Amino acid sequence: MNTMHRKMGTFALMMTGLGSIIGSGWLFGAWKAAEIAGPAAVFSWIIGMVVILCIALSYSELGAMFPEAGGMVKYTQYSHGSFVGFLAAWANWIAIVSVIPVEAIASVQYMSSWPWDWAKWTHSLVENGMLTPKGLAIASVLILIYFFLNYWTVSLFAKANSLITIFKIIIPGATIGALLFVGFHGENFTYGHSVAPYGWSSVLTAVATSGIVFAFNGFQSPINMAGEAKKPSRSIPVAVVGSVLIATVIYTLLQVAFIGSVDPSMLVNGWHHLNFNSPFADLAIALNINWLVILLYVDAFVSPSGTGTTYTATTARMIYGMQKNGYMPGVLGKLHPIYGVPRPAMFFNLAVCFVFLFLFKGWGVLAEVISVATLISYITGPITVMTLRRTGKHLYRPLRLKGLRIIAPCGFIFASLTLYWARWPLTGQVLFIMIIGLPVYFYYQAKMKWKGFHQDFRAGIWMVVYLLSMMCISYLGSEKFGGINIIPYGWDMIIIACLSLVFYAWAVKSGFETEYLQEANKVNKEMRDRDAIMVADSKQKAAL
Repeated sequence: MNTMHRKMGTFALMMTGLGSIIGSGWLFGAWKAAEIAGPAAVFSWIIGMVVILCIALSYSELGAMFPEAGGMVKYTQYSHGSFVGFLAAWANWIAIVSVIPVEAIASVQYMSSWPWDWAKWTHSLVENGMLTPKGLAIASVLILIYFFLNYWTVSLFAKANSLITIFKIIIPGATIGALLFVGFHGENFTYGHSVAPYGWSSVLTAVATSGIVFAFNGFQSPINMAGEAKKPSRSIPVAVVGSVLIATVIYTLLQVAFIGSVDPSMLVNGWHHLNFNSPFADLAIALNINWLVILLYVDAFVSPSGTGTTYTATTARMIYGMQKNGYMPGVLGKLHPIYGVPRPAMFFNLAVCFVFLFLFKGWGVLAEVISVATLISYITGPITVMTLRRTGKHLYRPLRLKGLRIIAPCGFIFASLTLYWARWPLTGQVLFIMIIGLPVYFYYQAKMKWKGFHQDFRAGIWMVVYLLSMMCISYLGSEKFGGINIIPYGWDMIIIACLSLVFYAWAVKSGFETEYLQEANKVNKEMRDRDAIMVADSKQKAAL
């Protein structure tokens, strides 16, 4: 039977989310954020958490309603049809699949600064922030390891990932403790007589470009693995929200520890000039914390590998979901009859990973691409969940969030602002990312003889206008965010917030009861029947 195996519990799903969030982001994020915003980078993580949590809560209700493999690439199609559904799915898939090579790159970059005499050969793995041919070879091997850890079974993946994630929590904890107690300089937080030496606009830019959005992107993993959850109605929201909150505590403490442990003499030219190959390991070496140095170099493989392994699993489910939506060849939707794993989809993603690896070669460049694509995929979650409350009133909702009428528009506004904070011309690359995927969409529409295309396209016009408007505002906006300063600082964000509300209302109103939603009713009904059986069993056991 061509179905996913439901074997993952709440803890395993939360470990999947946390394992995705704590990847290479913790190894580089604190340094990049401090480099952009100085000591005020601590606030960037809090702002990032608020943005992501609003988005994540919207997706949690959707994930509980439709516990499907690769759900993140399906939901918008249910509410707005194939055009917006494809754009959202494409952006989301690009954002997630590119994480796999970026994690391998992170491991190699840390490896390139090994301090031991016998490891001098590793110093030639990276040049000017880009992997050399030798570095690319090692990164390729790591990607293959991620692949084979997922090749046979979901159970193996879940067990391995839970163990890796526990290790990934211990190492950042040890790093925080060691740096705080051995070499903490409290004066660093007011160095230059300001907590925010580059202005508060830099704090906002750090949210979008330093790896914060990139790091928190892992909240999607439990949702995309919902097809394998034992009790999705309970497990998904707990796993999503829990992983985001735990990760926020870890990342904020890491940021504090990083800022405080930098030698004040390194700040003579300002935070912008901090330069590290392996940030936390370099600090540990400077403070002579040898045991921590070894742990950090070990974790430079474990943390990214855990995330790479997780994303290898989730991206395969995303391609599986896109094929079920009619966007990909039928062969990519085939599951292995014994292991229940979409192996053809895994091979396809493996090929794409190698394209990204050899095309970009550097952690920073690829992380920016991920951030842009991620933000585009985020905007559809709040719209979809509120549209379905109107067009899908009959649907069974195991989780109905109170206050979502406020949370959803706030999530849309926050995602729009964060996209703007990413700075021009990075924001302009969004259009290019969308254009790459459109030929695929039109090809499959032509194969289906443009069935329902006109209605689906009308329901998606808002997104085309929204993306063009965001790029225009980014170009004309404040110089603090890379624009030409026609729209001054402050007014730019007010304009975006107001326009976002207009686009939000337009987008929710554009949704309709699509043919895809009618098909999704089957999954929703199975969820309702399953929960009813569980309730009946619980009552029977209680009576006994």
